[in-house]
Amino acid sequence: MKAVQQEVQVTVSGAGRPHVLIWAGKVHPIRAILDQWRFGGRWWLGEPPRACFLVQTSTLTAELHHEAAPPGRWWLARVQD
Repeated sequence: MKAVQQEVQVTVSGAGRPHVLIWAGKVHPIRAILDQWRFGGRWWLGEPPRACFLVQTSTLTAELHHEAAPPGRWWLARVQD
């Protein structure tokens, strides 16, 4: 997987899970959540905890991170090469 580390827009379902990824001006409906985990953040650098998702769309596999602390930004961490 290739590191991206870009802030992105994500629409979430009623359960708070990612439903649509908007990246580089393209809308990517999420077909499946392949994995989900929680990362505590690098506390020594002041990073907030985050929820992480490995998702599959019709055109890409991506790792999304959602910050637990406000403003609750979404990050595209990595995409499949």
